[in-house]
Amino acid sequence: MPDTPLFASTPTCGFEIIGRAECLRLLTVAEVGRVIYTENALPAAHPVTYTLAGEEVFFRTGSRTKAAAASKGAVFAFQVDDIDFDDQSGWSVLGVGHAYEVTDSDRLAALDRHVPRPWLPDHDEYTIGIVLSRLNGRRVRRGPDQD
Repeated sequence: MPDTPLFASTPTCGFEIIGRAECLRLLTVAEVGRVIYTENALPAAHPVTYTLAGEEVFFRTGSRTKAAAASKGAVFAFQVDDIDFDDQSGWSVLGVGHAYEVTDSDRLAALDRHVPRPWLPDHDEYTIGIVLSRLNGRRVRRGPDQD
């Protein structure tokens, strides 16, 4: 299903829909994002260090809950944003897709050079990938009439 904006971009109000290519580029400039998934039938969101490879996000975790959900192909979301409170501007990218635990030793070795270590010690037991089948973003800038 193609990513279809719900609202048209209107430069005069400072709101812009970001296309897929720009969303992917923005995912390469941040270092920390939020992984969102279902835990005990409730939404859960946790910050993770990550890398983007192609159109997949990869992160490490020590959480058996995340790994178990990923091994069942659960749908995860991944969000990254950059907000400038002083300038009242920023962007947000949200990806959604099926997650999986990376278990192939060759793939793990290749990813090892690129996926950053989690900030917490001993939280790198599992490597999780999310195939970004849906990806959209929004950018907000203060309009000229808001100064």
